[in-house]
Amino acid sequence: MSKLNASPGKPLALENFSGDLFVMDDALIAHGCQAARESARKRIIFPVQRSQDDAVQRLINFLQPGTYIRPHQHPGHHATETILVHKGRIGFMLFRDDGSVSDAITLSANSATCMADMVPGLWHSFVVLEPDTVIIEFKKGPYDPETDKNFAKWAPEEGSPAAAAYLQKLTHEF
Repeated sequence: MSKLNASPGKPLALENFSGDLFVMDDALIAHGCQAARESARKRIIFPVQRSQDDAVQRLINFLQPGTYIRPHQHPGHHATETILVHKGRIGFMLFRDDGSVSDAITLSANSATCMADMVPGLWHSFVVLEPDTVIIEFKKGPYDPETDKNFAKWAPEEGSPAAAAYLQKLTHEF
């Protein structure tokens, strides 16, 4: 079982997978969902890639309703991103440069509408609509936290007093 990578007070991720073959199973899903329930952020990431330097980043995101994913964009020309809902349901949004919602799409596991793939530079976010939601994310690597994403200036910072009200407003899109 993976251990939490603990940054003070805010564990962000489980340890990267190590080994020759990764297989997602019920035990991992239960462990990840429990870790997300215990997280102050109501989410936890399990990096499937063996290193942050890998050419393709594969991430399993365990999510609970009430987690706030600040709208952001991936600026690099190579920064396509794919999100696949494995379990649960999310409300996926694209935003215009002024912060208004341009598209709001429900992505659900076991549905034809279970995946979104986007080009670089799109402002996006999502809200979690069911407990124990699990999404799989694919992005081109290597991962560099300094250049991976730009956060929208028109959206409240995570943890700020305004974030909860903004999250509620976004959730009402669905």
